[in-house]
Amino acid sequence: MISKDNAEHYTWGQHCDGWYLLHSPKFTVIQERMPPHTSEIRHWHAASHQFFFILSGQATMEINGEICRLYAQQGVEVPPQTPHQIMNTSDADLEFIVISCPPSHGDRVNL
Repeated sequence: MISKDNAEHYTWGQHCDGWYLLHSPKFTVIQERMPPHTSEIRHWHAASHQFFFILSGQATMEINGEICRLYAQQGVEVPPQTPHQIMNTSDADLEFIVISCPPSHGDRVNL
């Protein structure tokens, strides 16, 4: 059994958290938390195909120049080589799952 209580933890960006729920050479499943008014750097992945699924809070996603808002129990796909950025513009924490195949760490190009 795995949960963020016993998963490998790391921090990123502006005091954001990530927990590896599954960390394999083929794909990763990561639960992440973004505090209010934080954002990821706009970037793309050469090979990684990603799916973001919102657990709680509200996400603002910029995907290839288009802005979309995602709420709890909603998700969005980000194909490889597609510029994207997730932002928490709200006053509450944002928690989400991101699935990456193959793993996205080391496959990132910042814009």
